[in-house]
Amino acid sequence: MKPFYQILFNNLVANVTNFTVWFAITFWTFLETQSVFATGMIAGVYLVFTAAFGFWFGSIVDHNPKKTAMLGSGVVSALFYLASLGILLLEPEGAFTDPYGPYLWGFVLMVMLGVIAGNIRSIALSTLVTILIPEHERDKANGLVGMVSGIGFLTTSVISGFLVAYTGMFGVISLALASTLLVLLHLAVVHISEDRVAPSSPGQPDTRKRIDLAGTIGVIAAVPGLFALIFFACFNNFLAGVFMALLDAYGLSLVSVEIWGLLFGALSTAFILSGIVISRTGLGKNPLRTLLLVNLITWSTCCVFTLQSSIWLLAAGCFVWMLLAPFAEAAEHTTLQKVVPLERQGRVFGFAQSVEQSASPLTAFIIGPLTQFVVIPFMTDGDGARSIGGWFGTGPDRGMALVFTLAGMIGLIVTIAAFNSRPYRDLSRAYSAGKNDDDAGSGTAMANPASG
Repeated sequence: MKPFYQILFNNLVANVTNFTVWFAITFWTFLETQSVFATGMIAGVYLVFTAAFGFWFGSIVDHNPKKTAMLGSGVVSALFYLASLGILLLEPEGAFTDPYGPYLWGFVLMVMLGVIAGNIRSIALSTLVTILIPEHERDKANGLVGMVSGIGFLTTSVISGFLVAYTGMFGVISLALASTLLVLLHLAVVHISEDRVAPSSPGQPDTRKRIDLAGTIGVIAAVPGLFALIFFACFNNFLAGVFMALLDAYGLSLVSVEIWGLLFGALSTAFILSGIVISRTGLGKNPLRTLLLVNLITWSTCCVFTLQSSIWLLAAGCFVWMLLAPFAEAAEHTTLQKVVPLERQGRVFGFAQSVEQSASPLTAFIIGPLTQFVVIPFMTDGDGARSIGGWFGTGPDRGMALVFTLAGMIGLIVTIAAFNSRPYRDLSRAYSAGKNDDDAGSGTAMANPASG
């Protein structure tokens, strides 16, 4: 367990670094441009590249030692942060105030590529849980991973708000470079045994040296209901794109950037609390049931947490969302770690990341302009303001609030349908019938394709 804890700590610092940059560029761009369109585009840029690179990142993790993949991730992030610092220092006067200006978006692109390079770490960490942790303890280990993410969010939101307020992006990028170098130095001395990574089966082609998308799809298709799980997560992310595009803008419409950063940091303790609970109790005999139950609660919360223009109501809704989100993520990861062979887990996690994230860019790219140019006018002096404005409120913030409420209603309906679907029952049976090979030392697990 010692190497696992060292990797968790290393990932914590790396996550804090990359998330701080991501939060900060969003806060800073909104404050510079006052444009919801711009913040929506930043969310879209992040999610487009996450979806596009997922297949490739997964193959990098499968084809290389996990430690090497994580070191490479840090080096690439550092190079992009260095390039973005150069762009920042050479800024023509006023170039960052134009939400449509090429100089602003060149800077955003360099920053976001540095953040996105860190996604290799999340895929590698998921496979390291399989390598380092026995099967019956993996749900609890995934809870610790969620707790680390929560600590990262807590620290990130506080740091990014104050850094943007008092140092601008120069302080953010400078801190990111220094932290990334420290992470690389620490990781270089951590020893990870990866002896459990199994070679290809006799008589089968060695696909470890290529992406092998067809083979990865075949592995997923062999497990009843596994595609449905990935596409359900994809739909959830489609709706979650609303949060990516609008949550910061909505929060900043109610409070200052410093208060929003502090509040988001306090709310992020919910991630830590849920991680502690999962690490001690696990996810139950059927992680999929847990996943759907938390979705029912979170989408119900999304229906009501912006009904009135109140920072306290928003805070309560975000706390519930953050408290339950790690349960859903840990449930999905625990399922994949049991039913997918270890030598393909990097590619399967990368495939899942690509597919699941592919919907959110569409939402983010649509929601930013749609909210800015349609919904906000609708709730400011349009038909929406006249019909429901008396109790719902009017103005730009109420336009964003209406989008959240509608997204929650759609998510709730889809989750109820998923609970009553055949793929849910099939994958639950496949998970229960899954055979684990920990005792044999291969670290692979594969459900019986005939089950269900």
